[in-house]
Amino acid sequence: MEAIQDSTDVLQEEPSSRKNETKAAFTELEQGIHAALETYSNVHRGSGHFSMVTTYLYEQARDIVLKYLNLDKGKYVVIFCTPRRAISLQKKLRSETYQTISTQDIGLSIGVTALAVQKNALPYGAPFQTGGGTARLMSRDWVVWARSTEKFEAGTPAIINIIAFAKALRMIQHSGKDLFLNPIAEKVTASELLYHDELEKFSGLELLNELRKTLIGSGIQVPTMEGIRPFISLDNSASTPTFSLVWNAFRQILHQTESVKQEIVQEVKSICAKTLNATLSKYDIVFTSNTTEAINMAAESLGLEHDDVAEPVVLNTMLEHSSNDLPWRMIPNSSLIRLSVDEEGFVDLNELETMLIAYNQKGQFGKKRIKVVAVGGASNVLGVCNDLAEISRIVHQYGARLLVDGAQLIAHRKIDMEQCGIDYLAFSAHKVYAPFGCGALVARKGLLNFKPDELELIQSSGEENTAGIAALGKALVLLQRIRMDLIAQEEQYLTSRLLKGLSTINNLEIYGIKEPDSTQFTHKIGVVPFNLKNAMATKVGKELALQSGIGVRTGCHCAHIIVKHILHVGSGLEKFQKMIVTLFPKLSLPGVVRVSLGIENTKEDVDRLILALEKINTKSQDTLAKEVKRQMKDFVNGIAEMVYA
Repeated sequence: MEAIQDSTDVLQEEPSSRKNETKAAFTELEQGIHAALETYSNVHRGSGHFSMVTTYLYEQARDIVLKYLNLDKGKYVVIFCTPRRAISLQKKLRSETYQTISTQDIGLSIGVTALAVQKNALPYGAPFQTGGGTARLMSRDWVVWARSTEKFEAGTPAIINIIAFAKALRMIQHSGKDLFLNPIAEKVTASELLYHDELEKFSGLELLNELRKTLIGSGIQVPTMEGIRPFISLDNSASTPTFSLVWNAFRQILHQTESVKQEIVQEVKSICAKTLNATLSKYDIVFTSNTTEAINMAAESLGLEHDDVAEPVVLNTMLEHSSNDLPWRMIPNSSLIRLSVDEEGFVDLNELETMLIAYNQKGQFGKKRIKVVAVGGASNVLGVCNDLAEISRIVHQYGARLLVDGAQLIAHRKIDMEQCGIDYLAFSAHKVYAPFGCGALVARKGLLNFKPDELELIQSSGEENTAGIAALGKALVLLQRIRMDLIAQEEQYLTSRLLKGLSTINNLEIYGIKEPDSTQFTHKIGVVPFNLKNAMATKVGKELALQSGIGVRTGCHCAHIIVKHILHVGSGLEKFQKMIVTLFPKLSLPGVVRVSLGIENTKEDVDRLILALEKINTKSQDTLAKEVKRQMKDFVNGIAEMVYA
């Protein structure tokens, strides 16, 4: 495709009627995206009205792509990819079995490629990128892979960007392929967009309170058995909502010239470096689509290292999300071992040192050497934050490197890569109030072992989503202006209130840290897993939505090993579960209910959850449930009509 002209080059040539049409098109597109943001949640993996809406919009996007390409839904399936991931998948397909279209083709800098692939042509076996969503069930030693599209969409996809893509395709069908190719807007600088806004006079708690007022989707009313109520999202560990200032950064970039976009990319790298204390002279920053892609990249890089003497071993923990487990299993001629954790979820540092001594100092396992220790900065199930500085000291003492999965940490605690001695850090923008398909891998210089042409492809693939990068930069700037210590203080107060409230409910079991008085409580973010002993976790999640309009997440949370551990699932039951999910893929397995707090949540949200759980625990199914389910379906369809109309 020919390079898209810089918008500044066409302003004088374009007829005024076309300018007006282009301006109106962007306005309509932005209205659709904003409507999707008002009910945003993670896809497939949550409970409640917002998750239902977002999942429906996401799956509708596949149908819209097929319709645009004039392909039969019965024969083709759509897989959404980053540009680099699309190239990797295309290499595994015959050219006549797929068609492709990207946001770059239509003039939108949001980094999405759609592959429409014949269903019978999809590759079998393990996917080429692994992690969140790619596995139906996993244990320490085996994996049951997901089916069809999910297997090839590792990690949380660029949901909002994909919905925007689908909306744009529908508009193009009516108004022509060049509708978004020549955006018209007043040029802004990176400084203006990232550092200046209507709240810049505020900081600290004042800014936090003012920012909460700008939450997109705040106060959205949903049908429940208690009547029409404002929806409450308590699923921040899966994905976070966003604020108007972050949304403005995203949408403004859609109108800007290529020179402005490149300026934004470089400035957001500087913002990341400052936020993480990872100076650009010492660290490389590579933008990705999410944490999963970033960790896959680190694992791929490790696999490219040549060592004729040692066989690589990766050491992680029982706590890890599948995105910090599965990619390490896929490295050729390597092995993965795990550290145990205590009842609250903390790593035994003595065990860590013992294992490093055995492998790297005494050579007790032949040529095997621990090359990388890969740990989560905070657990997405138990919410605990292990001591990264002490882990790093031990790791480096015995010649290994430290990778931190920062997905659950980035929005809740200060991260200091230099002081903590972190060699690689992976994180996602959608966990930090910028749900626009961006993530990052930050690595010490010299640790990425890709050939120059491949590294260039990696960088260009991530940077194609300039709008998502701008949103990430704006979100990080806002958090720094609030201050991470204040955010931690606010969330600890809410977590304490949550734990105390849950402890008063009969037949409710909390996992991990149970009491605010625990000596380790200060090392816990606002993630609390629990179960009602008389109800499956999935049922509790559905009841919270039906009863009170509260969205949580239930299940194994892409962290099957630790969930099965805290539920005391033995090896025999584990093998039985494997057989069951193989025969009945849609069957729900035992898991836990997870509440996860963010900066938008309040004590009123916590109190409403406690009250709702008390009702669920004491009350049988309400006769209104069937009618409310119908109303929920109407609510979903109504939002979809607003977004895609």
